[in-house]
Amino acid sequence: MTEPRRARTEPTAAARTLRAWPLLVVLLGVVAGLVIALLGQWRLGCLVIGGSLGVGAIERIALPSRDAGLLQVRSKAFDSGMLLLLATAILVLALLVPMGR
Repeated sequence: MTEPRRARTEPTAAARTLRAWPLLVVLLGVVAGLVIALLGQWRLGCLVIGGSLGVGAIERIALPSRDAGLLQVRSKAFDSGMLLLLATAILVLALLVPMGR
């Protein structure tokens, strides 16, 4: 005889949110940077955005693929490389653009 199948339980909203924590960390940093930029400190806002993208790259490198959540789009090398490239570009531009008069 075969054993009866167990019903597959759907994860709760809290469980799905906890699984997506790496992306939420990055998104919170980007939103914080946008708020800072909108309040008039554009350079600091860009630095926060670039820093949060850098944190996302480190998370993607450090976490196993099953724990990376929605940060996992392609391969680990591609995802982390793209996040590092974007973080570097934003940070360099924020530091190189001269202050207005």
